[in-house]
Amino acid sequence: MTSRKSMFLFTLPALIVLGVFFVYPILLTFQMSFTDFSGVGEAEPVGLKNYDRIISRSRYPDALWVTAKFTVIVVLFQTLAGLFFAALLHRLPAVRNFARAALFTPAMMSFVVVGYVWQFIYSPFSGGLNALLRGAGLDWLAKGWLGDPDTALYAIAIAHIWMFTGYTTAIFLAGYANIPSDIDEAGRLDGASSWQRFRWLEVPLLAPSFTINIMLSTIGTLKTFELPFIMTRGGPDGATRTLSLEIIEQLFGRYKFGFASALSIVMLVIVIAVAVFQNWYLRRREDV
Repeated sequence: MTSRKSMFLFTLPALIVLGVFFVYPILLTFQMSFTDFSGVGEAEPVGLKNYDRIISRSRYPDALWVTAKFTVIVVLFQTLAGLFFAALLHRLPAVRNFARAALFTPAMMSFVVVGYVWQFIYSPFSGGLNALLRGAGLDWLAKGWLGDPDTALYAIAIAHIWMFTGYTTAIFLAGYANIPSDIDEAGRLDGASSWQRFRWLEVPLLAPSFTINIMLSTIGTLKTFELPFIMTRGGPDGATRTLSLEIIEQLFGRYKFGFASALSIVMLVIVIAVAVFQNWYLRRREDV
């Protein structure tokens, strides 16, 4: 009994912080989502009007679709890139530490720096990407990457993947460190090639690393607004307007606190639902 009481007392400060800075703001946001609060004055109840507006206007389902598309692209290619570099560095221990630090450096940079650097790279006039294409004789491929609705979202996704691939690689390398060396040696003795060891031994044993990487990258990407805000402000023609960016615009651009709260609740429900499903599915895959 004393032990349980001690455990409760030790966890009480954390519970208080969690309640004050996490649970209470969510409850306040949920309450505000049923009002037309503009930041000043009284908040008048409007019932489900804010939620009806989200559903009835195509702008917000479109933002949700952009968010989902952006998330799928980033999570898929970031995971594959991280796995590739981790598998490569696992086989090159001589350069592993240096390469891991180099890959992780972009993740330590601010979104503002990364956004402006890639904005310059994609510049249609003096950008490095178009200069490289023209230098290679591929002038017909040069374009305004961030000004074209067909390429803007993919351009931002590449910048996001570049920024966080090192983070994903580090998690996979930690997974590699937990693989017993006996398994790799057994594969070599059986005559398995490097690809066969990777496909049939390493990938299944990296299942926990896949779970962590996919969940973290999915949750982080669903909430992203920094790079789309810095690089395109949601344009062109709404092609990069994510749900988070819509929330920021409604909150700080139009001062519609009530409607922004409703959008926030919708995003919270989506993030929780996706996280729960991913955790259930990926954890089950670990046991296969």
